[in-house]
Amino acid sequence: MNIEFVKMLALPAEVKEMYPLTGKMGKVVEERKAILESIFEGRCDKLVLIIGPCSADNEDAVIDYISRLCPIQEKVADKIFIVPRIYTNKPRTTGEGYKGMLHQPNPNEKPDLFKGILATRHMHMRAVEETGFACADEMLYPDNYQYLDDILAYVAVGARSVEDQQHRLTASGINAPVGMKNPTSGDYSVMLNAIQAAQSGHSFIYRGWQAHSQGNPHAHAILRGYTNKHGEAQPNYHFEDLLRLCHAYDEKELVNPAVIIDTNHANSAKNPFDQPRIIKEVLNSARQSAEIGSILKGFMVESYIEDGCQPVNGGVYGKSITDPCLGWEKTERLIYEIAELV
Repeated sequence: MNIEFVKMLALPAEVKEMYPLTGKMGKVVEERKAILESIFEGRCDKLVLIIGPCSADNEDAVIDYISRLCPIQEKVADKIFIVPRIYTNKPRTTGEGYKGMLHQPNPNEKPDLFKGILATRHMHMRAVEETGFACADEMLYPDNYQYLDDILAYVAVGARSVEDQQHRLTASGINAPVGMKNPTSGDYSVMLNAIQAAQSGHSFIYRGWQAHSQGNPHAHAILRGYTNKHGEAQPNYHFEDLLRLCHAYDEKELVNPAVIIDTNHANSAKNPFDQPRIIKEVLNSARQSAEIGSILKGFMVESYIEDGCQPVNGGVYGKSITDPCLGWEKTERLIYEIAELV
């Protein structure tokens, strides 16, 4: 192999010893996971709101943002269940752009993956300990999931990963709800096959071990829009799209049929200010159709302290260094508006 192996990184158990989850924190994670599972099973009619910055690039700013969600969660707790986004990995296969905190705990320095592993766990732990929220992260690298498996309430599999066998197999053994995004092509069958695989048990190799999974009954769909053959963004949150997903779920006979609508990415053509409009349209669709209302479980929103985005070295506190986000004032208003509509 034409690869330079630099050093062996710490095993998940070793990292967990460095940053152990206390009994109190573990209880918070399990309690909030249980509520999420009840929502996806249809036993609780609260709306899930997975919300936060496109990428978690600055620990203090991210914790500041999540802390601002605390009083809002208390006010809307009877209708909305908030799960903050702490996305520590970004798919940058071309080698260009910010790859996330795992690769670059300091965006302006060279990659240090060991420091990145510690930084991602530390940030997730701070969120639980200081805010009482158990958060969501994207599983970009299945082998790295064990570094965070005891602390995440929700896991997403991205549009470029959903066709990958190892992602599907690993998702089948995750003890938390896992959202499978539609691929960038928009093909529903790929997403539904991923959900079916994740809901089934498997035997496979994981981190050098022969592993056996029981299946994850809380694997579900995330609609995030797609791009056509000309590279143009196409939404898939409209009434007809949602009804089509209802029928596809019926044909597959999957358990706990559910969908989260990602209001940014191709659904908004990465215009974060379109996110409130998209949410209102989807909620209206759910009111018009009992089928849609039964599978709609919530929304994924990209939001941060400041509107928009900036270069990696921009230096503006609480402003995204990847995709543009909805700023705090608009976010706060949006959450209250959603609570009035559901």
